[in-house]
Amino acid sequence: MTTAPRHRRDGALRPNVLGGPDSVVLSIAGSAPAYTIAATTATLVGAAGLASPAALIWCGIPMLGIGLAYLYLVRQEAHAGAGYAWVGRALHPILGYLSGWALVVAATLFMVAGSLPAGSLTLSLISPHLAENTAAVTVVGAAWFLAMVLIVIMGVRVTAHVQWLMTGIEVSILLLFTALALVRAPDIAVQSFDWSWLGFGHFDGFHGFASAALIAAFYYWGWDVSANLSEETKSARRTSGVGGLIGLVMVFVLYESFTIVTNMLMTPGQIQKSSGNLVEVLGQAIWPGVGGKVLSLAVVLSTIATLETTLIQVTRTLYAMGRDRALPGALAWTLSGRRTPWVATLVVAGAAMVLFVVSALVGSVSKVLSDAVSAIGLQISVYYALAGLAVVVAYRRFLFTSVRRFVLAGLWPLAGSFFMGWIFVESLSSLDGTAMAIGLGSLGLGLIPMAYYWANGSAYFRTRVGRHAVRTTVPVPSSPGGYDPYR
Repeated sequence: MTTAPRHRRDGALRPNVLGGPDSVVLSIAGSAPAYTIAATTATLVGAAGLASPAALIWCGIPMLGIGLAYLYLVRQEAHAGAGYAWVGRALHPILGYLSGWALVVAATLFMVAGSLPAGSLTLSLISPHLAENTAAVTVVGAAWFLAMVLIVIMGVRVTAHVQWLMTGIEVSILLLFTALALVRAPDIAVQSFDWSWLGFGHFDGFHGFASAALIAAFYYWGWDVSANLSEETKSARRTSGVGGLIGLVMVFVLYESFTIVTNMLMTPGQIQKSSGNLVEVLGQAIWPGVGGKVLSLAVVLSTIATLETTLIQVTRTLYAMGRDRALPGALAWTLSGRRTPWVATLVVAGAAMVLFVVSALVGSVSKVLSDAVSAIGLQISVYYALAGLAVVVAYRRFLFTSVRRFVLAGLWPLAGSFFMGWIFVESLSSLDGTAMAIGLGSLGLGLIPMAYYWANGSAYFRTRVGRHAVRTTVPVPSSPGGYDPYR
């Protein structure tokens, strides 16, 4: 009797596992609304003050351009590497490699920034004193992270089912608290809503706006996980990009609503003072008694959900790079039954565990979070900017066939790309030494494996630039319900 192999070396993922609604849910989970509010609000308010809602708006508009870029690029090709593949073929393999590497670094750093709030909130339910102990928070956060590693290895179908439950509860809690806050605002608000919060008047000049926008970019990051799952999605060219775009719009509404509510109920000074347990303080103000615990539960669920989606995103990127031999080929090995890239998952888990140990030795939880968020913002701006350029180049022969295509596949993504590039340049001077070293140093490390695999003949680096550009002759749908992938 022959024993089935424990893993496959053919690089095969399981196709047609996810549907369109799954893409939307995973996109929302990837952005982690409740976690992001808990982990980043104090940082955003520190940079923008009362202009925090404005930072989310004026970063959200160009980010929507990047969402449109992904929509059109996945119509061109469904690929687990997403930006890594698209940028490499439209612009240059070196830029594509750096795009994929930036995502890998950002996601790995996030394993620390994403797990620490879960550890802190879990301990706060037991003892507030324990929640201030960086080592204890790190250990509990690492335990949550390892639990998510196991779930991800079980397969994307299991992950999708879990996401429906966790993200559904999380979003419901956020909507409930937003509604309660608006109803009770006349009695509990410390200041009334002001339309100036949505403008530029409260920013500390353009430099202050850039610093706030870098943090706001972190708010939205993660919605693009649907593109990395496109090889495992039904009708991927149609549904993956649309799912990501819908998810991006939905998290924008959640972020904007909750940030305005926070401005109304707490002053910037109060937000900074309670940065370690912001959601608990805010929840108590909105719903005295149990509000803090309920909102904290949403954050824990959000953290678990986004750790899963981030692990999926980074492992699919590493899987694609391993399949192309742009990184070790073992990264493309998948489990025989579940077809999950188990080697890539274990590599990411190992790197994250090293970062957990380092984080326990370098200072307070808030300092670790602040540096990680700033560094992640740099990585995000790099690979989103490249995606915005890639779609313009890929569709360059097709942009002038209609005003709609010129705006949605050209002008808007290009504006988003320039905006992300501007954020990167302007924010460099605002980062401290630690965040700068994390952000630029980790990106520069990618040049080492890139040079090695290029020198060793990886076919990826011989990609003919522009050969996947969209054709000028557009296929005509055979029926009114037919699908035009270039529309």
